[in-house]
Amino acid sequence: MYATTISTKYQVVIPLEVRKQFGVKPGQKVVFIPYKRSIRMVIVPPIEEAQGFLEGLDTDVQREEEDELR
Repeated sequence: MYATTISTKYQVVIPLEVRKQFGVKPGQKVVFIPYKRSIRMVIVPPIEEAQGFLEGLDTDVQREEEDELR
């Protein structure tokens, strides 16, 4: 477990070991998710990594009859 201190500007430093373990780089986006009495920090992957993640998804949308007539 690693600890850090919140600065007067409400900033925190991610410990080096954690940055290395998760490959966190400067400028990378993260999301803070409140959960019960804790805060979860989730790394947002770059959009380039999203390509193909929905492979096999059925994109054949069945429309309502009313929409098909328009």
